[in-house]
Amino acid sequence: MTTIERTPRQAQAGPPLGILAVVFTALFLAGIIVSTVMAGGDTFPSPFGSSAGILAYFHDHHDAVQVGAFLQFGASVPMAIYAATASARLRNLGIRAPGATIALTGGMLAAAMLALSAMLSWVLSRPEVRTEAAVVRALQDLTFATGGTGHVVFLGLLVAGIAVPGLLANLLPRPLALTGLAIAVIAELSTLTFLISGAAILLPIARFTSLAWLTATGFLLPRTRTNKADTRK
Repeated sequence: MTTIERTPRQAQAGPPLGILAVVFTALFLAGIIVSTVMAGGDTFPSPFGSSAGILAYFHDHHDAVQVGAFLQFGASVPMAIYAATASARLRNLGIRAPGATIALTGGMLAAAMLALSAMLSWVLSRPEVRTEAAVVRALQDLTFATGGTGHVVFLGLLVAGIAVPGLLANLLPRPLALTGLAIAVIAELSTLTFLISGAAILLPIARFTSLAWLTATGFLLPRTRTNKADTRK
């Protein structure tokens, strides 16, 4: 009879978090840069701008809008994979408290909001829509609500869901974890954009710092435990 030697089961590590973060950050930034270049330097209009300016942008730069939507939608896919992988990594590291679930929920919703915003942008590039002023304005507001406030608020939950256990269980360098908590607070405060237009300044701050933080964390979050820290966080 052959004896089968049993070895401890190794947890699946999943795809590299750092690479995923680089990919979705690069795609997102490419969407902004490429569409701006194609539009001759004109940026995607703010919903707080004039209706005439918004209508003119979508009428004159529909190709730029379409390409930007394509790249933005592409960015949502590795972002969703990042959230799933980070959540699984935290659980494999022994995190049993809600942090891992918060990271998964926040990341999935952030990716979904980004994808929805991209699809709405694509609709705005269609010739049948561009001639309807009221429809363009409504779709532009929805694009902002989903890809702006909606996306950033849930992106903050992804950051917080990793930063809290990263701090309490010593999985991340303390300065990085504390920075993540500060970024998450700014992201949640961006909800005020729905009430105060001036609060929109928080959106790019929270968005781009979150992307940088998630990239750094993707390379620094360990795959296995290296200490005896409490994992019930």
